[in-house]
Amino acid sequence: MAKVYLISENDPDGKYAFKCPGCNRTHHIPTKGPQAWGFNNSADKPTFTPSLLSYYEGPGGEKAKVCHSFITDGKIQFLGDCYHDLKNQTIDLPEIKNGESH
Repeated sequence: MAKVYLISENDPDGKYAFKCPGCNRTHHIPTKGPQAWGFNNSADKPTFTPSLLSYYEGPGGEKAKVCHSFITDGKIQFLGDCYHDLKNQTIDLPEIKNGESH
């Protein structure tokens, strides 16, 4: 098992996925093309740059929720603007099987 996985060899954006332990969602990160994040090509100790910022709409028009983090050397650092309980903490990115949370 690894901490991130390539969604598809045929994806032109080279998207990698990981399961976020803060918001409990799967995040997809493009590593090719004009919208690409920097990536160190390590599935075991991934680093993506710049930070990852995701917005989620709450039910019934509730204010959008934010998950904002840095992933460096296989650790995920949650920033203070996150809505979940892991904000302002750094933890190991959990291992995931390819397709487990996709």
